[in-house]
Amino acid sequence: MKVLIFGAAGQLGKDLQRVLKKDFTLSPVTHDQCDITNDTATQKFIAESKPDWVINCAAWTDVPGCEKDDQKAFAVNALGAKHIAAGCAKSKSKLIHISTDYVFDGRQNQPYSETSLPRPVNVYGLSKLTGEHYIPMTHDQYFIVRTSGLYGIHPNRGKKTNFVETMLKLAKERDVVKVVDDEILTPTFTLNLAQQIKVLMGIDRYGIYHATNNGSCSWYEFTRKIFEMAKINTRLEKTTVKEFASPVKRPAYSVLKNLNLQNLGIDFMKMWDAALEDYFSDKDNKLKL
Repeated sequence: MKVLIFGAAGQLGKDLQRVLKKDFTLSPVTHDQCDITNDTATQKFIAESKPDWVINCAAWTDVPGCEKDDQKAFAVNALGAKHIAAGCAKSKSKLIHISTDYVFDGRQNQPYSETSLPRPVNVYGLSKLTGEHYIPMTHDQYFIVRTSGLYGIHPNRGKKTNFVETMLKLAKERDVVKVVDDEILTPTFTLNLAQQIKVLMGIDRYGIYHATNNGSCSWYEFTRKIFEMAKINTRLEKTTVKEFASPVKRPAYSVLKNLNLQNLGIDFMKMWDAALEDYFSDKDNKLKL
């Protein structure tokens, strides 16, 4: 079977290629090959590729950037999803679309399941939610996979790094590293997520699925575990979102519950700290190559 991967140059796109290459014929797609904001070009590209599956990892994830340029945010994250779904419908290709925990407002104090009511608090979240709404209006064979806090050994295409490596870099440059302790989430290792997506490709129970590593932590707690595993002694201090002075409102609590995966008995996402151990092992193996 042939799999078309949009956003193939990103963290998740690269790990999907690693996970799927043995069992599928892969066609990785970058922005230079196909601009998903162009409806005609996108549908034509999918039609000519004739894929069995399309996985859409393409997104504009710059949260402050989305706030400043909402037109671009909706063009990529909402209309891009619609164009891909339309192409899949015409080509009779199954679709996996990657979405985000930022579709929720963060006001509750327990994990959000697939039945929780989305209520985004920023442009990025709203643009991604709009993309989610377009898909079932256009296509009926789809999985919408919401996830959170992605990091992997292949750098983020836009930022050229990930949160783990950013913290390790700061630890070398500063005597004290300050990290917010009042935003709670579940960091998710992209290799584990790619493996979970492959499992989803083996079923036909279409719909919305949450897929993050299990458990939860603050960004401070995540950083503390990063330093512990990397054996770094740089002083780490808690700070708050207010003190950090972020220009964009973000959900204070965006932990997702993988309820639909659990109900089907196919939740293979590890605890977040175990996944972080896997990240360091994966990174070490890459450095040895």
